[in-house]
Amino acid sequence: MDQLFFFFYALASIIIYLVASPLLLLFSFKTKYRDSIPARFFLWNNKPLSPNGIWFHSCSFGEAKAIKPLVDALPKDILRMSTTTHTGFEAIGEYTKECRYLPFEPLLFAWLKPQKVLVVMEAEFWYLLFALAQRRGAKTLLINARMSDRSFPKYQKVGWLYRHIFKHIDEVYAQTSKDKERLESLGAKNVVVTGNIKLSHLPKTTKDLEKPSSLLVCGASTHEGEESLVLEAFAKLKKEKPEAVLLLVPRHPERFDKVSTMVENFAKVHGQSWQRYSQNTKMQSDIILVDTLGELVNMYAISDIVILGGAFEPIGGHNAAEAAQFGCKIISGKHYFNQKDIFDAVEGISIVEASNLSRRLLQYTVLKPTRIKSKSDITLIVESLKDVL
Repeated sequence: MDQLFFFFYALASIIIYLVASPLLLLFSFKTKYRDSIPARFFLWNNKPLSPNGIWFHSCSFGEAKAIKPLVDALPKDILRMSTTTHTGFEAIGEYTKECRYLPFEPLLFAWLKPQKVLVVMEAEFWYLLFALAQRRGAKTLLINARMSDRSFPKYQKVGWLYRHIFKHIDEVYAQTSKDKERLESLGAKNVVVTGNIKLSHLPKTTKDLEKPSSLLVCGASTHEGEESLVLEAFAKLKKEKPEAVLLLVPRHPERFDKVSTMVENFAKVHGQSWQRYSQNTKMQSDIILVDTLGELVNMYAISDIVILGGAFEPIGGHNAAEAAQFGCKIISGKHYFNQKDIFDAVEGISIVEASNLSRRLLQYTVLKPTRIKSKSDITLIVESLKDVL
């Protein structure tokens, strides 16, 4: 039965690839995808990873940063890295030169070399990735595994697929007991609760910034539709607190120019000054658009209030602990379903409807500084990895 499923899954993935290739070729000319699509779907400048290493696969920038404690515990010469996003690729490039975009599944037959271990972050459930890696000798781990309230019913509907995937995953390290229970119901075995590894080693500041003497508000990791909310809330705050300063940090770099135009127009209408941080790092304006990567934690360190994006729209939220480590007052939206465990681990976050953001920001004096209540332990994961060395 397993062999039959393997054959038909592989066949289906090949057919999908052939049908989608012309459209993917067109998308590869877009700036956002000009590196990732050619590499992932046509293997352009994407040679196989060297064999016999410990291979980490993480999708996003945040996930790639979260594996740093594991990476630091291992010899550098055996590290292998892959990702599926441009920002993720920039992050894994800091760990090793052995970093690649993960090819689409049918291309793995020719691309994937034998490794000692495959370590996959969170919810990257690619059947052929696990199956081929295991067949070619790798121990397979799924770490920081989660199954949110929102996504679990969807996984249940295709539970037959995940039962086949979990047959090829040797060990699973889940974020919470509820995640463990849900993963086991889908066929996961050897499941251990270790907590969220994003709490085991939070990013530290890379430089000491000079904080403006006034109230500093940081609109962090914002997405489409959220910048306007933050700007309108800030405009109302300025009427009560004229010296307040806003740091606006969009989540995705491809949106920097679009948000810049929005901020410029907003500043003109409201008679406020603004600047792009990439052009002037001195915080001398009412609004500073932070349009550089890797600066968010530095901004958190000097912020009084953080309006955390990704949750005012149904996106799933972002890591509140990164700001909470500095005791910032945090306001976020209700759509934090992908970060529920982290939000639960942080005391003092103020959750509001998007329509109530302005009102809550004006109540900043009664907001509580946040505090991280619990962390995680990656010892068992490190031991499992070192067992193969």
